[in-house]
Amino acid sequence: MNKNVGSTDRIIRAIVGIVLLALASMGNFGAYAWVGYVLGAVMLGTAAIGWCPPYSLFGINTCAVKK
Repeated sequence: MNKNVGSTDRIIRAIVGIVLLALASMGNFGAYAWVGYVLGAVMLGTAAIGWCPPYSLFGINTCAVKK
């Protein structure tokens, strides 16, 4: 597993993940709160490990190239 999520992308994913988890825990999604929990957890997970499976499938890489 090579890292394919850059630092800016990771920060954005972490913020979105935290916001989704917070909104789901406050009940803003109603019956679909589980969607907020799952998406928030996935966003935080990919931000933490720096690897995104769909990015690998489509050949996307937002990491800076190391020379």
